[in-house]
Amino acid sequence: MNLLLRLLLLGSALLAGGCVSLSPQQRERAQGIAVAARSTALDCDRANRCALDSPLRALGARAIADSTAAGAPRHYATLVDEGELSLVARLNLIRSASRSVDLQTYIFDTDDSARMIIDALLDAARRGVKVRVLIDQLSAISDLQMLGALSGAHANFELRVYNPTFGKAKLNYFDYAGSVLCCFRRFNQRMHNKLLVVDDVIGVVGGRNYQDDYYDWDSEYNFRDRDVVVAGPEARAMAANFQAFWEARRSVPAERLNDVGRTLLKQGVPPLPEAHFRRPERVARAAAEAADAAFVAEAFVDAALPVRSVAYVADLPRKHRREQPVQATEPRLDALISGAKSEVLLQTPYLVLSKPAQKLFKDLRARQAPPRVVVSTNSLAATDNPIVYAMAYKYKRRNLRVLGFDVYEYKPFPLDAPVAPANLLSAALDEAPAPAPDRVIGESAAGSNVRGSGFGRRAGADGSEVEREVLRTETRPSFLGSKAANRPLPVTRRGARMGLHAKSLVVDRRIGVVGTHNFDPRSENYNTEGAVIIDDPVFAERLAQSILRDIEPANAWVVASREKAPVFSGLNYSLGKASEALPILDVWPWRYATNYEFQPGPECPLPLSRHDPDFRRCYAPVGDFPEVDVGPKWLLVRMLTAFGAGLVPIL
Repeated sequence: MNLLLRLLLLGSALLAGGCVSLSPQQRERAQGIAVAARSTALDCDRANRCALDSPLRALGARAIADSTAAGAPRHYATLVDEGELSLVARLNLIRSASRSVDLQTYIFDTDDSARMIIDALLDAARRGVKVRVLIDQLSAISDLQMLGALSGAHANFELRVYNPTFGKAKLNYFDYAGSVLCCFRRFNQRMHNKLLVVDDVIGVVGGRNYQDDYYDWDSEYNFRDRDVVVAGPEARAMAANFQAFWEARRSVPAERLNDVGRTLLKQGVPPLPEAHFRRPERVARAAAEAADAAFVAEAFVDAALPVRSVAYVADLPRKHRREQPVQATEPRLDALISGAKSEVLLQTPYLVLSKPAQKLFKDLRARQAPPRVVVSTNSLAATDNPIVYAMAYKYKRRNLRVLGFDVYEYKPFPLDAPVAPANLLSAALDEAPAPAPDRVIGESAAGSNVRGSGFGRRAGADGSEVEREVLRTETRPSFLGSKAANRPLPVTRRGARMGLHAKSLVVDRRIGVVGTHNFDPRSENYNTEGAVIIDDPVFAERLAQSILRDIEPANAWVVASREKAPVFSGLNYSLGKASEALPILDVWPWRYATNYEFQPGPECPLPLSRHDPDFRRCYAPVGDFPEVDVGPKWLLVRMLTAFGAGLVPIL
């Protein structure tokens, strides 16, 4: 009876979701319509004749030439911390391409930043560049008119969707329900890689997807993220990994999907939807900067470091085949951590550890001289995924007491975050921006963030305090941890806040890693991931300073044990530990750890470690969930702490 009920529910969900597949003949017809519509006209007789003259693209060519002359690889690496600069780098590289552009991502939206990328990719195709775009289906473009238009845009432009559930591009809630009943594991196997490779000479790897909140362009919530631009022969390894995904059985041409194909059969290839930019002034600024050779040279080439050893390590599609669960990224990262001598700096938005990861850090902790492990992660107020945070909250005692982590939780209103320039504030307020001064490369949040979290206020670009507040907009619905769709919790103040999304690792200030791996069970078991590993002390130190900036008192709270009660402290600890071990009914209210805020003063001039004897003299407790607007959503976190341990593998 239960099986029959499941089958009936599944059938109802599939029918309600409109998931009637096209026949093979219909699919061929739809693809034929798209192929026939693709223009073969070129804007140039040769692609390189019309390509943008870019010093960043030239850096890749120089690295390849130097490698050939030296008979050994030569690379340059540029860390890109600020969101809008990262968009400028992508636009510049795509415009400078003369042979090929391969783009792989988890999320692709149709907002301002994403539309700029789409237009740049189509322009490249029209001048003769072979452009290939691969998007994971869970967070792919869901506009069927856009997908239909792109499927027939140009002979040099191809778009594929990875692992399309029920053969569709656009999912609804019935599809989600059906996936839980019929194919839960496969539905959760996502391509989380983010990669851009241009002409096989230069590549971009990091945490950023193609959506405004990854480039500091969202008026409500933006991600503090990080990319690395790598110029040199390792770009060929990136291209080879992309090729493996492109050829995978789960990578389906957009025109062969049921809903896109049905659109093509019904109306032919639709025209590309007209671009309606919400903030034309910022679009114009980013476009101008991407075309400005002097700006690009200062922002990316002058900041590039010659580095010793570079490796692009990424999973392959066969990780998703049950018969061949081969991982590439996880073993390399584990080996780096286990080889640490003095220090591990780990930055992850979601501090949820698998059992193998727990053992790895326990083994480190058991050494006679264990390395210091510093973890930068999100607070509840900053995270885009409260469900995952609930599990991190549940295991704070283990992370501090057993594993020895020094944990810093990112504030929703950091005072010194690398974000966009001052004139974006007025744009977020729906006002005409004041005339912007010359843009400062690497400008911090001084002029764009509205206020900090509990550590004073920051001066604006003109020296005055920034007091204006950004209005909220409605956020998106959520499902199973899709970062394109999660809903941050309400906070106690208005304004454009930030959440940590960077995934980075530094070992012994010698090896630096930037990639997509969240160091969590989902990245280990379900997602495919990729990362750049650079063995170079100068690069590692620069990455370390970027992470350390994020844990400064202006930007993060310190997680530490509560001050012991005068009586029953031992009993409270034991009961809390026992409750934590329960898969359900973990309801003990007095948790081992809480958050602390630095209180600077004559006796506390500098931040201290939680291990310092004077720590509590210089730090004040601010509660378990500082700056969260306590309400039903806060109760959800506590309920998940008590009952949600079984969700850990998919979070």
